[in-house]
Amino acid sequence: MYKNKAITVLAVVLILFIAIYMFTFTGTKLDYVLPRRGYKVAAMILISFAIGYSSIIFQTISANRILTPSIMGFDSFYLLLQSLLVFAYGDKTFQILTSEKNFAISVVLMLGFSLVMYYAVFKRESKSMYLLLLVGLLMGTLFRSFSSFISMLIDPNEFLMIQSAMFASFDKINLNLLGISAVLLIVSMIAGARYFRQLDVLSLGRENAISLGVDYHKVIKANLLIISVMVAISTALVGPITFLGILVANLTYELVKSSKHSQMVLACCLLTSVTVIGGQYLVEHLFNMSTTISIIINFVGGVYFIYLLLKSNKG
Repeated sequence: MYKNKAITVLAVVLILFIAIYMFTFTGTKLDYVLPRRGYKVAAMILISFAIGYSSIIFQTISANRILTPSIMGFDSFYLLLQSLLVFAYGDKTFQILTSEKNFAISVVLMLGFSLVMYYAVFKRESKSMYLLLLVGLLMGTLFRSFSSFISMLIDPNEFLMIQSAMFASFDKINLNLLGISAVLLIVSMIAGARYFRQLDVLSLGRENAISLGVDYHKVIKANLLIISVMVAISTALVGPITFLGILVANLTYELVKSSKHSQMVLACCLLTSVTVIGGQYLVEHLFNMSTTISIIINFVGGVYFIYLLLKSNKG
C-alpha cells in the first residue's frame, strides 16, 4: 500500500512540475513558447526514463548501490568520440556531421564498445561481473586521459566544441532525434520488463538466484545490453550526467520499500523526471541559464555519493 502511495505521489508531483514548467513565465508568445517547452519536456522525460531504468537494473546486477552505468566508461567513451571527431574535422565538424549522423555514430559505436567489452569478459571461464566492472573502470580512465591529450593538441576554438559535449544540456536537443530515441527506449523497456521477476530473485544474491533456478549469466548479459542501449541513447542525445543515476536510485530505495523491480523502476523513472524537470526550471528561471543542469545535478549527486560512502563505512 505504501509503495503504491509513493508512486502515486511521485506521479502527481511530476504532473505538477510539468504544469509549472509549461505555463509559468510564458510571456505573450504562447504559440512559440508552449510547443518549444512541450518538446523539451518530452525529451527530459525520455532521458529520465532511460537513466532511471538503467540505474536500478545496473545496481541490481552489480549487487552494489553506489555504482551506476557510468562506471562502465560510456560517458568517457562518448567524450573521446566527440574529441576524435573534432580533431579529425576541426571547425567543420558540425558542417560535415549533422546532429543525426553524430547521434547515429555515437549510439552505434557505444553499443559496439559495450559488446566487445562484454564478449571479452564473458568468454572467460570465470565470467565475473566484478571483472567487467574493473575493465569498464580502467577503460573509462584510459578514455578520459586520451580525451585530455587530444584537447591539448587542438585549437582552443575547436576545444570549445568539445567542451559543449562535456555537460548535458536540454537546450541543444535535436527534435528530429526524439522519435527514433523514443522508439528505441520503448523497445528496450519492453524487452527488459520480462526479466523483472528474475531480477527480483537476483536481488537476493548470485548464489541464491542460481539455486532458485535463475539463468544468471543470461539475465546479466541481456540486461547489460538493454542498459547499454539506454545509456547510449541518453548520452548521445543530451550528453553525460554522471551522478544523476546514483542520486535518484538511492532516493527511490528510501521512498519505495520494495524488492519488486516493476515498482522500483517505475518509481525511479518518475523521480528522475521530477528531478530533471525541476532542475531545468531552476536553471532557466533562477540561474538565468548561467549554468547547466548537469553541473547542479552532479554537485548534488556528488555530495550524496560522499554521504553514501561515509554511511557504508559506518555500517
